[in-house]
Amino acid sequence: MTLSWDDLQFFLAVAREGQLSRAARILGTSHVTVSRRIDRLEQALNARLFERNPRGYEPTPAGRRLIETAERMEEAADQIPLEQGAASRQAGPLRLAVPEGFASLFSQHLWPEFIAQFPLISLELVTMPQVLSLSRREADMSVTLDPISGGPYRSERMANYTLHLYATDAYLADNPPIARRDDLRPHRIIGYIEEMIFAPGLDYLNEILPGIRASIKSSSIFNQLAAARNHLGIAVLPHYIASKYPELRIVLPDEVTLTRSYWLTCHRDVRAMRRERAVIAFLTDSLRARGSELVRPAIPLAAMQPGAQT
Repeated sequence: MTLSWDDLQFFLAVAREGQLSRAARILGTSHVTVSRRIDRLEQALNARLFERNPRGYEPTPAGRRLIETAERMEEAADQIPLEQGAASRQAGPLRLAVPEGFASLFSQHLWPEFIAQFPLISLELVTMPQVLSLSRREADMSVTLDPISGGPYRSERMANYTLHLYATDAYLADNPPIARRDDLRPHRIIGYIEEMIFAPGLDYLNEILPGIRASIKSSSIFNQLAAARNHLGIAVLPHYIASKYPELRIVLPDEVTLTRSYWLTCHRDVRAMRRERAVIAFLTDSLRARGSELVRPAIPLAAMQPGAQT
């Protein structure tokens, strides 16, 4: 196996410092990233490189042998002139776990700007219905739908977005008219599988109408979108996603508007890192700059007509 100097830098830092937090400070990254890179290196070598004990990380016999190889590579690397200056401190992987709706927004609008601003960061965008665990070191940062305020983790509100009821003209024409919330009861509702809802912020049907349940269910917001576009029922969708499809109409626009927030959540040690602080500022500023796309403007009272669908 060809060893990566990037991985060995993490290994050497831990071997010399004996603790993840100290190694992270030297490398200009987070202890979460350091731990994940050590785990990955151990898996690649199929060898345990450190013994974890209350005093810290102590190299195993395999780890001590690897130190010799890593130090030779370090000596060779020191002979290479570097011209990147401070920018070199931004290099390396960064894993961001996000809900799939946010992932589509990031990929379409923010990723090109991210690359331009952080060309040396290798971003790993993890999209799952259930956001990865920070405590198990599966991600450096998470975009979450609900804040975390306990323990070593902190959440910062980045931006609000609104959700509305959407259906196609064809579905609305073939089903009973909807003039108020109670009229939703006989309709097919498209939503999440209740026992698989991973964030309280997604449990919104009871907020729209107590007792209402989805009859067409999926853990994916994009499957729900597809069902609504195929005239199967009424779905609760983010404005920034549904507004791109002209066949979808907002149901009860003057009565039903749900507001949710995207939160940037990470360990307090991660937030202390210069590179990670810069990424957090980028995400927050970029989302707030797109606020008009995330939140549907309020409808002027004069434009509303009783029972109207828009």
